[in-house]
Amino acid sequence: MLHRFVRMTFQKEKIDEFKHLFNQVQPIIENFEGCHSVRLLEDADQPMKMMTFSIWENQTALDSYRDSEFFITTWRKTKVMFEDKAEAFSMFEV
Repeated sequence: MLHRFVRMTFQKEKIDEFKHLFNQVQPIIENFEGCHSVRLLEDADQPMKMMTFSIWENQTALDSYRDSEFFITTWRKTKVMFEDKAEAFSMFEV
């Protein structure tokens, strides 16, 4: 399994808008082939900082999702809400 983390810092006034967007896209993402789950986590001390945590069958499944028109459109909507550049990293379960 591949665990994908994307850490994001949002403009304060965009937090609710992003949460709404995430709630709309979460079930769609989870229906992509190879996706086991995707969750949104909020920093306990800094609500402007959030992280998505998703579990994928493998790198190929994640790459297929990231190459999809759905991802490209959703990412375009999301990144305009950022306060700072996002950080993404993947880890394999051992």
